[in-house]
Amino acid sequence: MAQDPKKTVRRKSRADRRAAEEALARAAEEKAAKERKQQTIIGVIAVAIVAVLVIVAGIAVFNSTRKSAEEQAKANMSVTEAYNAVQAVSVKPERADKKGGILISKDGYGKSVEGVPTVQVYMDFICPGCGSLNRQLDPTLIKLMDAGQLNLDLHFLSFMDSYSTDDYSSRVANSALYIADHDDDPNHLLEYVKNVYADGFQPEEGSSYKSVSDDKLKEQAVAAGVSQAVADKAYGRDYQDWLDAMNTYTPKRKELLNTTGSYAGSFTTPTVMINGTRWNLSDVSTAGLSVTDGFLQSIGLDSSKVGDANTLPSIGSDKQPISLTTGE
Repeated sequence: MAQDPKKTVRRKSRADRRAAEEALARAAEEKAAKERKQQTIIGVIAVAIVAVLVIVAGIAVFNSTRKSAEEQAKANMSVTEAYNAVQAVSVKPERADKKGGILISKDGYGKSVEGVPTVQVYMDFICPGCGSLNRQLDPTLIKLMDAGQLNLDLHFLSFMDSYSTDDYSSRVANSALYIADHDDDPNHLLEYVKNVYADGFQPEEGSSYKSVSDDKLKEQAVAAGVSQAVADKAYGRDYQDWLDAMNTYTPKRKELLNTTGSYAGSFTTPTVMINGTRWNLSDVSTAGLSVTDGFLQSIGLDSSKVGDANTLPSIGSDKQPISLTTGE
């Protein structure tokens, strides 16, 4: 039986429309499902990120709180407690004494010449005043030491790390201690100290600081006569715990504190002690003298006798430095 072609076309059109509508519905549902899935994934990720941030924030607060507590505990330590903390450190520089000094004389490390002054110098390697003092006074100190006219007692500190971006003070102090322990020639240590304080090498502190690599410091050590093998191992910060303890102990020693000026009652670097008595650098300018001339006057030695082993400073090994302001 023949079919009406018009009816066939109409049925086909309705079927096509239904199929198209169903396809659009399925596509819409699939799109909605995909969007729900994406939203779920985004939600999970967001929750995870928030959780991580909470953990990180917690660690930061904890570390900040712990650091603050540690600093407060150190600030509250007595000098005896701080001293005991230094002695309790497991890894110490062998050539440093119990108060942190490295003694050097014409006879080498740890050998004091009798009858002559002992000069203690407390320093931080980024401290501009320490660099200035080294450049002005150390050539004379070393000549006097080589002639047996005095003993040198060096104290390396690193409490000015915050004035650099890469713990410069600690890295150099550790390396100086390592060189002292592993190189038997004290002249190499003294030359290294001179090199890192050299005008043009010592970096500026604070916002003007420019990073100095360990490799650059190694070059200064090798130039000072230190072997490459020792220089290569000098920057592992072997003595950091000891330095940290020494940074707490040293400023608590009353005999080292400033006695005059705006810093009275506080510890600053550089600090120079002669026979255990603080030598006030401010007196040098008051007396209108150079640092070298002021120092020689304080130990009772004419400048013409520097390096003369037959002439020793008049204050000997036990007298206080001669005052630059009263002459006594």
